[in-house]
Amino acid sequence: MKVMVETSAHHVHVSRADFEKLFGADAQLTNKKDLSQPGQFACFEKVTVVGPRGEMTMSILGPERPDTQVEISLTDARKLGITAPVRESGDIEGTPGCKLIGPKGEIEIERGVIAAKRHIHLTPADSEELGLKDKQIVSVKVGTPGEREVIFGDVIVRVSKNYFKAMHIDTDESNAAGLAGTVDGEIIA
Repeated sequence: MKVMVETSAHHVHVSRADFEKLFGADAQLTNKKDLSQPGQFACFEKVTVVGPRGEMTMSILGPERPDTQVEISLTDARKLGITAPVRESGDIEGTPGCKLIGPKGEIEIERGVIAAKRHIHLTPADSEELGLKDKQIVSVKVGTPGEREVIFGDVIVRVSKNYFKAMHIDTDESNAAGLAGTVDGEIIA
């Protein structure tokens, strides 16, 4: 069972209200590049994410979301001085916050900083074909045997008609496996 594995670098999702505070009332997200998930795109707009020990500039991913969220690797978390829990995207209750600085203003978010849990996006048809269910936990093998082959455990399956079949890992995970760009992984449930 093969799946395309993509590395998801650190990024920020913004709510409309927070975006206006950071970029101005008339500002709009500007699509720089479409991403593999339908309707998702990397933006030209960037913000500075500030934690107790450091700061980093990060791209915004569109479209706007109901809640602002910062997705970082655990290495990024250490650099920023933020204890980011590993969570599914959107699960931000009880998570730490940070300061975001844009060209027109800055905000303090009270919550929303996470290290995204590794996951596989599947359509219902993909799910049925692979015999996997939404929220199922699987393992995925990546890399070249004898080099840096890695088996990622605790990978959550997410199923929606709005998805494109792909697994997402963060930069720490990608570096640990020595992956260069998009690669194929093998689901070994």
